[in-house]
Amino acid sequence: MAMKRSTFAEMFKTTISSLTRLIFSLLVPATISCSHERANETLREGNRSGVASMQHVKSEQISSPSDEQVPLTNPSGMTVEERFLTPPIFSRVQIEADGFQSYLRSLPMKKHGAKVKFYNGSEKADRGTWAAVVDLPIGERDLHQCADAIMRLKAEYLWSTKQYNKIHFNFVNGFTADYIKWKNGQRIKVKGNDAYWVNTDSPSTDYQSFWKYLEMVFSYASTASLEREMDQIDLLEMGIGDVLIRGGSPGHAVLVVDMAVNHTTGEKLFLLAQSYMPAQEIHILTNPNDAVISPWYRLEASQEIFTPEWTFHAKELKRFSD
Repeated sequence: MAMKRSTFAEMFKTTISSLTRLIFSLLVPATISCSHERANETLREGNRSGVASMQHVKSEQISSPSDEQVPLTNPSGMTVEERFLTPPIFSRVQIEADGFQSYLRSLPMKKHGAKVKFYNGSEKADRGTWAAVVDLPIGERDLHQCADAIMRLKAEYLWSTKQYNKIHFNFVNGFTADYIKWKNGQRIKVKGNDAYWVNTDSPSTDYQSFWKYLEMVFSYASTASLEREMDQIDLLEMGIGDVLIRGGSPGHAVLVVDMAVNHTTGEKLFLLAQSYMPAQEIHILTNPNDAVISPWYRLEASQEIFTPEWTFHAKELKRFSD
């Protein structure tokens, strides 16, 4: 019995559609979100086990501050401020000498050309994602990921300036992990979806004890919990220390570590840093949209901010409350 023409056309269309999807899946890579694989599933928000998410990079070139390419990297510089020069007609924004913003601008850099390393010592594939690597240890567990690195830097600054009462972060279940209690000898116990304090240790403010506190926070906090702790601000009000963050799964977060301004026009630029997954060293991101000013990004009233491994919306800029 002869096959009807319409049936044959439908089969042909279905076959072409399947082949197209196969070819597309082979050509377009997926980006895995920043999430932990942790022992206690009950304190997570949903499934944070590395969901694939494609993030597109804007293809058009953004106009540059000057007509000529000017080297913006000083290979011998050993801090953020020393390593990255501002483009012509720009200068760094003024900040307080001893605040969190100054701490970020002074972050130590590894030698020029260093590779990003994972928590187990292996190297991250170099796809032009980073401009420099921050010279800070990250521990030997798969914990120091995106939001964790941001909480760590905030906490490290407060710890180094003895502002212990300001060090506190929430777990995904809402439990508040106060460092002031930890340093006084209390420890956090987790049972099911509950967390509580117990007196099990001697008071201490040494770094080893502080790092154990941070790893406890890394284990049970996330982009989702950190996002809820922070205040939303307008993109054009950006300052050093602010965070582009999308909580959940997939989720990611990057930190503004420096800014520059053209005092004639008021135009501003910014630098971004991130960790990612698996747990890895903090690194300064390149700008995939504008090679002329990279690693600087232009602050403008756009709807999206395109970074090498994630795309953020303008409304996702947040600020620490204290």
